[in-house]
Amino acid sequence: MTGSDGPQEAVTATLDDLGSGAYLTDEQGRIVAVNRHGENLLRRPAADLLGQDAHDLLHRTGTGARVPRTQCPLRESTLDGRTEQGEGEWLERGDGTLLPVSWLATPCRTDARPSATLVLFHSVRPADRPVRRSLGDAQLSELERPALLAETTTLLTSTLDVHEALRHLIDLVVPRLADWAVIDLIGERDEVWRFAVAHAEDGGVAFRDDLQGPMPPVPQASSMPLSRALRGVASSLAGPETYQGPPDSGIAVEQRRLFDATGMHSAIMVPLRSLHEVLGALTLGRADQPQRFTATDTVLLEDIARRAGFALENARLYQRQRKVAETMQRHLLPKLPYTPAHTMTARYLPAPDASQVGGDWYDVFTLTDGATALAIGDVVGHDLEAAAGMAQLRNMLRAYALSQRKPPSKVVEWLDRATVDVAEVSLATMVFARMTQRDGRCELSWTNAGHPPPLLVTHEGVARYLTEGHGVLLGIAPEQDRPDATTEIPPGATLLLYTDGLIESPARSLDDGLTHLRRHAASLAHRPLESFTDELLARARPPDNDDDVALLAVRHTPSP
Repeated sequence: MTGSDGPQEAVTATLDDLGSGAYLTDEQGRIVAVNRHGENLLRRPAADLLGQDAHDLLHRTGTGARVPRTQCPLRESTLDGRTEQGEGEWLERGDGTLLPVSWLATPCRTDARPSATLVLFHSVRPADRPVRRSLGDAQLSELERPALLAETTTLLTSTLDVHEALRHLIDLVVPRLADWAVIDLIGERDEVWRFAVAHAEDGGVAFRDDLQGPMPPVPQASSMPLSRALRGVASSLAGPETYQGPPDSGIAVEQRRLFDATGMHSAIMVPLRSLHEVLGALTLGRADQPQRFTATDTVLLEDIARRAGFALENARLYQRQRKVAETMQRHLLPKLPYTPAHTMTARYLPAPDASQVGGDWYDVFTLTDGATALAIGDVVGHDLEAAAGMAQLRNMLRAYALSQRKPPSKVVEWLDRATVDVAEVSLATMVFARMTQRDGRCELSWTNAGHPPPLLVTHEGVARYLTEGHGVLLGIAPEQDRPDATTEIPPGATLLLYTDGLIESPARSLDDGLTHLRRHAASLAHRPLESFTDELLARARPPDNDDDVALLAVRHTPSP
């Protein structure tokens, strides 16, 4: 398939192998991709199709006149986002001739086009046009099958959340292929969990909680259909009579209960496999639809299950990596030390989007001369490598700051040079500061390596950003000297160090985000520190923020 920002590669490969023409439209009905067979049928190169309104360019009556927009069933199906098929339409070719077609239009989500429509069409002689038929019928046509497979691929690969992917799978097959869908998953130590028992109800999908939950173990010697599917041996057709004899396992008992409770008269069970293991089994059942499943249905369902298995494996692997990264990140973030003249608290919030794991971090420790070291930073990236780089950076900073009595700028200069050869960090931002206490006065000295500026809020509610001491990011110019800055922290004032997830938003500028944070921090100046921090996070963090957030708050509370 050719396109400006076409669908995913799996859809491309599927459609280019079809004997049907295919093109993809956006939500306005403009063509954004077309396959090779579609170009041939329409006698138009992709360059002449992409970006054009499909209705204006192609849809014609049998006499060659343009079809009125309000009377074009193909256009209505495309824009309404529903699956329909039809016949009796004509498409205008590039040479001016008319092509009589049978067509099917169905929603088709891709990474680049979450609201796209896939249109499949093939040439028919006027006397051989197929009769329009509802997708509720049991047997799918030669156009509906590849459309369903394409939709399966795009929908299941649109998420890295296992539960969401499985819900998509259920929505794909119920009620299009069956009245009931059952998903059994194999978890740790080969334990089986009946994840979902879903059925078509009032135009939607309802779940039977009483039939879901833990299942007995998979017997290795059982020849019953679900046991074979869960072992990855084979797919099987089954009916209530299959489980009427003496049960050979606990799973057989549960299957008899399933057939009795659902009224299914025909079922098909296929393994859910990845490249490395069996993940579970998918069961489709018919109770209201009179047709029984056949071997042809088995082939289609195995293809759907194969695609679902790959998507589930990707989601599981990603969630495992994310859990490792979050666990490592949380465990490496330190416990805050006790200091008599200061109270402090910290927060770390992962990104709202489950696909993001970041390198945000903070650190607080006591230096050999009694000063308190404060640090906050962000390693560029959102993956396990970013979390690992964060750990390396933090440990190197501690080691040098504790071994050398240097101002913050010299510590960060050394750190910047060391990251080139020692740490696996390409770019990072950070603020490193020393807080010292002398004769009841608190002094803060710091240097800033491309990080959002610290915020100082007095007890009276005067808030200002500490914009001095600013230099470039780590990894940009390791040999460059860095500046230091110094200020006094008045009694009762709160120093706020934070990462950019607290202020950045696609919907507003960075200056607006800084202003928003400053105003809320000032309004909360009288709150106790824990309440101040929690409320500030709730108020200031943008709702459309897609990054993690680290926050360190220190309040100067000298003894009377």
